[in-house]
Amino acid sequence: MNWQSYLEQNQERFDEELLDFLRIPSVSTAPERAEDVRKAAEWVRRRLRAAGVPFLELIDTPRHPVVFGRWVTDERKPTLLLYGHYDVQPVEPLDLWESPPFEPTLRDGLLYARGSSDMKANMLTLIQAIEAIAKTSGQLPVNLLILFEGEEEIGSPNLPAVVRQRRDQLKADVALSADGGMQGRETPSLCVGLKGLTGCQIDVRTGTTDLHSGSYGAAVPNAVQVLIQLAATFHKPDGTVAVEGFYDDVRPLTDKEKGSIAAIPVDEGGYQHEAGVLGLWGEPGYSLLERRWTRPTVDFNGIWGGYQGQGAKTVTPCQAHGKITCRLVPGQTPERVMELLKRHIERHTPPFAEVTVDPLKGSANPYLLDTDAPVLAVAAAALAEVFGHEPRFVRSGGTVPITEVFRQELGIDTVTLGFSLPGSRNHAPNEWFDPSFLPDARSVFATYLTKLGSS
Repeated sequence: MNWQSYLEQNQERFDEELLDFLRIPSVSTAPERAEDVRKAAEWVRRRLRAAGVPFLELIDTPRHPVVFGRWVTDERKPTLLLYGHYDVQPVEPLDLWESPPFEPTLRDGLLYARGSSDMKANMLTLIQAIEAIAKTSGQLPVNLLILFEGEEEIGSPNLPAVVRQRRDQLKADVALSADGGMQGRETPSLCVGLKGLTGCQIDVRTGTTDLHSGSYGAAVPNAVQVLIQLAATFHKPDGTVAVEGFYDDVRPLTDKEKGSIAAIPVDEGGYQHEAGVLGLWGEPGYSLLERRWTRPTVDFNGIWGGYQGQGAKTVTPCQAHGKITCRLVPGQTPERVMELLKRHIERHTPPFAEVTVDPLKGSANPYLLDTDAPVLAVAAAALAEVFGHEPRFVRSGGTVPITEVFRQELGIDTVTLGFSLPGSRNHAPNEWFDPSFLPDARSVFATYLTKLGSS
């Protein structure tokens, strides 16, 4: 039996395994879910052992464990470092889910569950591909190193230290990240660019206590109003970031990069519908894809302060808070952008208010891989063999922090190969994965491993 037949014969079992995996509420940002995150790590370790991986270890960190694996079949063969994450985003607002987020539900041909698209389906199909090859040939065509973490959704704060501490055990030729997606069901693609990330919480204080709005509202500052006015200074009306120096380090696109992006067809109306928004908005002078993939952003993720219960409470708040994250592009660094944010906030804070800026954990540098990089050739060939035509090279507005860490600490590039689809509502209510894609995902991963072994 070859691995293709093995995958076909075990498809029902493999699909059921995904449902089991999705039922684990591995929300890494919630302290009360720590046991569930560890349960997911242990589930992944057991599943890797069942696939045949001979050495496995849970590496404890200050927060959630890393699943580390090693399978050396022949030192003359290429060594592949596998990366993925088993943690998921929070599910709130819960009332917007049409079915419980940790009870996988098939509806209109799609599988709904938190973590289905980002990225439990990708991780599990990769493990299943490893099993199929191992069980039918007795060994793998490559040597494997495995790092599956439980903190990607909070910025991978502890994995870089693990990589540094285990640098000698992580010598590899290339890394494969399964944390990715395709441009469409029939449009294979390889992601060559990821944005970096930095962020902070802003805390505004204008006094020591909330006050009666009738007695004091006309004579004292309002912290919520101060924060709103401060927030309004970060962008110009056209969407351009107004933070001084924000664009200074951005590397301009080359003509080749512009042409490559322009060659990808875009349905702006379909994108607007997919996003469920009333219109498109953003920095002028750039196409939709250029803004999404190659331009940096400042986003307000949340603002709160004052009374938020039902009915009225006539107070003038003395505190207000906001969270900002910035997606970064080549040329920018989290440290430099955070410095610019702090300067901007200081410059625009009125004298009757105190503002504290607390950087959020989990910053990341942007990552960009040249489309001519040799490490992409094998992945492109695997996609072409399964789908019947060449893949597109695309970028993502998202962030996978560890990719640049692998480059800096291990000197290796990362190929991103995954099967999430546009509109799958990653990080949002009603996240889904197209289950008809599962057989293709397993076949592509198995084909990639096979081709890499003979490259």
